[in-house]
Amino acid sequence: MLPEKKIIDFVARHHVLTLATVSESGAPYCAACFYAYDKSSNRIIFTTDDNTTHGKNMIADNRISCGINLETRVVGKVQGIQICGTVHSGEDADKMTYIKRFPYAAVAPLNILVIEPDFMKLTDNTLGFGKKLIWSRQE
Repeated sequence: MLPEKKIIDFVARHHVLTLATVSESGAPYCAACFYAYDKSSNRIIFTTDDNTTHGKNMIADNRISCGINLETRVVGKVQGIQICGTVHSGEDADKMTYIKRFPYAAVAPLNILVIEPDFMKLTDNTLGFGKKLIWSRQE
């Protein structure tokens, strides 16, 4: 089951997420990553090197969380989403989705990864102060 349209539209409208991982020793780490969103499968596609800190962390433990936020100082326009899920290697179709969003990436060596969300919580003050829309894979 896919998330409701407001959640899908929010994720699709943006292109940078903050990825949170944890090292084998339990140390938290975050990194900003460009991403492409596959609306039809609710998958978030990004690229990173396995030798980065977050890359090593995801090899050791593929559970992640991430956030995507609209930057604004206007309280009534605040929007942001928190996502929990797992990461796995992408396939050729995922690579093409990423390159379609970021054509300049076609010339770079890409280690394509896919986030499979299990939980998504969108805070959207345009719907009312503190309004939250929640999706869970279990629903």
